[in-house]
Amino acid sequence: MSDLKSIPRRSRPLPAPRASRWPRFAVAGLALLAVVLWAVSLLLPWWQFYLFAPQYPGGLVLNISLLGLSGDAKEISMLNHYIGMKSLEDAATLERQLAVWGVGLVALLTVGLTLVVGKRWNWLILLPALGLPAGFVGDSMAWLYHFGHSLDRHAPLNIPYFTPQFFGWGAIGQFTTYAMPLAGFWLALAALGAMVWASLWRRRICKSCPLLAQCGPTCAHKLVGAAAP
Repeated sequence: MSDLKSIPRRSRPLPAPRASRWPRFAVAGLALLAVVLWAVSLLLPWWQFYLFAPQYPGGLVLNISLLGLSGDAKEISMLNHYIGMKSLEDAATLERQLAVWGVGLVALLTVGLTLVVGKRWNWLILLPALGLPAGFVGDSMAWLYHFGHSLDRHAPLNIPYFTPQFFGWGAIGQFTTYAMPLAGFWLALAALGAMVWASLWRRRICKSCPLLAQCGPTCAHKLVGAAAP
């Protein structure tokens, strides 16, 4: 100890710097932000359809959320009956029942993968975030196609098979339609953006990790584990 005191202050060896842990917690925070955005999106409509016709100058509105339909859904279903289309309530019944569980699974996978996967599998943290909005769009378009191509030919009005326009302007018989995404869908995209940011930031953290050479399918630190010297 006396020898150390005899060394001039400027000549004393400095302690080895330790890696800052705040970037790791920031990445975990982005994953939690995505979870919050998905939870809020459950309460909001994801897509909206407008229908215009001479007898409806004010138009009819149909809002689609992960949990159900709102707006003029009953009146639109009544009009669909005249062209032999099924009731809107018959669409995506299973999906609506499982929506909360599905969003919960996406949230669990996102947080779990963000904490666990190694650098080589870092891209996996994007898949649940991408799958939710992509799955909604794909499932909705599949139902629109099914409804437009399973018309009852004994209905009062016969029109050719069709697929309702899912984005932008379209036409169904004498109705002009317009479809666009709403707040719930934009929140899901914002959550995806947060996970893209988290993935890029996480990759940068992994490049400076002292255990990079030993990195395998899983992260040795579990992302927010003990900081390495």
